[in-house]
Amino acid sequence: MLRFILRRLFLALITLAIILVIITLIPNIAPGDPARKIAGGTASPERLIEVNESLGLQDPVSAQLANLATSVFTLDFGESFSVAKGEPVMSLVWSALSNSAKLVGFSLLVMVPLSILGGLVAAYKKDTWIDRTIVNTGLAFSAIPDFVAGVFLLAFLAVPFEFFKVQASAPPGSSALVQAQHLLLPVVAVLMVYFGYIARVTRAGTITALDSDYARTAFMRGLSTREVFRKHIARNALQPTVAVLGTQLGYLFGGMVALEIVFGYQGIGNLIIRAVDRADYPVLRAGVLTVAIIYMIATLAADLLVAYMNPRARANLGEAS
Repeated sequence: MLRFILRRLFLALITLAIILVIITLIPNIAPGDPARKIAGGTASPERLIEVNESLGLQDPVSAQLANLATSVFTLDFGESFSVAKGEPVMSLVWSALSNSAKLVGFSLLVMVPLSILGGLVAAYKKDTWIDRTIVNTGLAFSAIPDFVAGVFLLAFLAVPFEFFKVQASAPPGSSALVQAQHLLLPVVAVLMVYFGYIARVTRAGTITALDSDYARTAFMRGLSTREVFRKHIARNALQPTVAVLGTQLGYLFGGMVALEIVFGYQGIGNLIIRAVDRADYPVLRAGVLTVAIIYMIATLAADLLVAYMNPRARANLGEAS
């Protein structure tokens, strides 16, 4: 197990190094003068030199890469140039990340149980109208882009019903219930997009587990359906679902830009888009690296959990360590 963890950490570090190189090269290969984009078209030559020095763009690429790597370990990316001029970059990132964590956490709390339950029911009722209804409904929802689902919910729920809020951001100091009320529509939009995908993965894993020799043996021993599901089916059927959730967690943090814009929510994805629009490279670098690190941690955690859920994989990992 230890060797497996070390190997995955090594691969994660390689991935992080590649991302650092790409982010370092962005301002160097982007068309136009990054300093002029930040300072404005009427900026004086002195101001342009100051911006270039602040970004380190006058240094060799190797020095820029070393400085960026140092920023990752010290959590110091300097100050924002345009998104929130003069504000520490990490202060902006932590605030946006906190907002994204609330939205992702609430989404997972609603999405995961409902999607897994839908997949389990569809597998148990295989080839019946219940199975077809769950699968087809999920497919229909999955075909709708998240921002379209958000606009649809705003038009048909937020406008006619006061309970549903147009803005996902609750007023400062609001209780957890009020914050959940403001986040309800974005969470429903996420559920619409992901329900079908996760339910189908769960359904496929459950059907495979039900057709296995150990499941048939358990039924022949006289165990009830509930006991077979609890003791034998659930752990094996949910392994693909856990793997999928791990890979999608990074997207939930950084990829819900359209939903954040539709609902006026200041998440990490929205922050990255504003940084791109305003050529705020310190904020852009910090935001992209934050999402990348979250993605790597989530993927590693999912792999470890899948290994724990699979006795044969655990045995193999134990032998390898």
